[in-house]
Amino acid sequence: MGFAFAALTVTLAATPCENLKSVSLANTTITISEFVPEALQEAEGARGRGGRGDSARGGGTRGDGGRGRGDGPRGNPPRGDGGRGDGGRGTRGDGGRGPGARGRGNAAASFVPAHCRVVAVLRPSPDSEINMELWLPPANVWNGKFQVVGNGAWGGSIQGLGSTMPEALRLGYATGGHDTGHRGGGGFALGHPEKVVDFAYRAVHEMTVRSKALIKAYYDQGPRLSYFNGCSGGGRQALMEAQRYPEDFDGILAGAPANPHIDLHASDMAKMSDIFKDPESFIPAAKQDVLARAVMSACDALDGLKDNLISNPMACKFDPAILLCTAGDRADCLTAKQVSTARRNYAPTKTSSGELIFPGMSFGVEGRPSFMTGGTAPGGLQLDTFRYLAHQDRNWDWRTFNIDTDPTLAKKNAGFIDAADPDLTRFKEHGGKLLMYHGWGDPAIAPENTVNYYSSVLATMGSSQDSWMRLFMVPNMGHCGRGDGPTDVDFFSALDTWRDKGSAPDSILGSGNNAAGNPMTRPICPFPQLATYKGSGDVNKAANFACR
Repeated sequence: MGFAFAALTVTLAATPCENLKSVSLANTTITISEFVPEALQEAEGARGRGGRGDSARGGGTRGDGGRGRGDGPRGNPPRGDGGRGDGGRGTRGDGGRGPGARGRGNAAASFVPAHCRVVAVLRPSPDSEINMELWLPPANVWNGKFQVVGNGAWGGSIQGLGSTMPEALRLGYATGGHDTGHRGGGGFALGHPEKVVDFAYRAVHEMTVRSKALIKAYYDQGPRLSYFNGCSGGGRQALMEAQRYPEDFDGILAGAPANPHIDLHASDMAKMSDIFKDPESFIPAAKQDVLARAVMSACDALDGLKDNLISNPMACKFDPAILLCTAGDRADCLTAKQVSTARRNYAPTKTSSGELIFPGMSFGVEGRPSFMTGGTAPGGLQLDTFRYLAHQDRNWDWRTFNIDTDPTLAKKNAGFIDAADPDLTRFKEHGGKLLMYHGWGDPAIAPENTVNYYSSVLATMGSSQDSWMRLFMVPNMGHCGRGDGPTDVDFFSALDTWRDKGSAPDSILGSGNNAAGNPMTRPICPFPQLATYKGSGDVNKAANFACR
């Protein structure tokens, strides 16, 4: 069956697959153009290129080089891989499997359809080396659309190969990804300013432009619609594209944006500096479970229903001091130092003059990997921003971190990494649709930060922007996905339907299992609406809720 597709592809394509290698594109070397017959999906990351880099939360780097894990928007807490860090959620997750929510399609499928595979190296500057891969379905299968998959953490590998790109291909998309212009963690930045530009924004744009040219050569027509699908680091890339290159994409899915990159890492460094200095302040996992139960008790019913889901954490006024031990340290309470740690986790990070750097974590993140457990040193993900971007010194001592001066130095050297511009007028005028999402249970990136960015766009462009931009906050969803509750959400299909058919997502169905392990569904509502129980019927059925 696969070889029959090969013949069909040659017949229908304007340029046969094997001849794409000879297509001349500026600053581009095409190394492979080959037909790949339908096959069972490879193990995750089998074809990844980057390093296993850094966890989104902490823990040292695992090296530069090696084989990336290769996927992106899937959505789970950080797994400790730079290559897996964050990516697109599009299909189930690439850009890093950790971060990538689901923009997805049929994640249960385990095969990769027949396609034309193109591998290329892009060199827009003398020091650039951006590795990209493009998959093109047969012309009679192609849906006329193009989906680019994002990268998580420091990138360093083509993270969509193991999950999001195969899923996009199954849905008929031409799909592609890239390694952000380097391999491994953040060490590439030392002495390579052009590679920092590639990581910040140029790699996505260059890969997109070259891919569209190859699509045009192969099908004799360009894509009718182009989409970007990213979560976490891929969410930052998504917003960067909307701000800097508004005509690259017609629809953008931005999940749990790791943005602004420098402020996020500054907040993480400040928290780790505060917490790691005293082991007596660490909160072990068992006590975090105690904290989680207390938070749930205080915050659960604020949305009108006690269902072990925190849908409105910004309205909760919980104080960890309620758990303060009164008669010595015990398993069911927190010591004074542990109360301080919990408060620090929820508190925003500010400069000494009170300027906000980054919001604190939301109530509901307890029980997931976090700084509260303690550690001996920051992870490479955050550390690299300050030793390489700010101080440009591999041996910089993290203990000297200063919240007033170090973020300023990093921004002086590489502030273009941040995608904080709230004026998206050009993307709106292009006809683009921006769908953002974030999980309220995200332990890696404070969910309130995404709310703040969304609000800044409204403050800049006016309060009525829902014709082209919507934000969805998901109760109990972790970093780019997963968690007890309705955390399985097909955001990408909602975006495609919105842009292609003109049907705006007034709600998106979320499904999963509740805390008791029973199946449930719930509407995921555009912010600031909440899924509100109608007062009767099964609380595990979405039909009994309305967005209000």
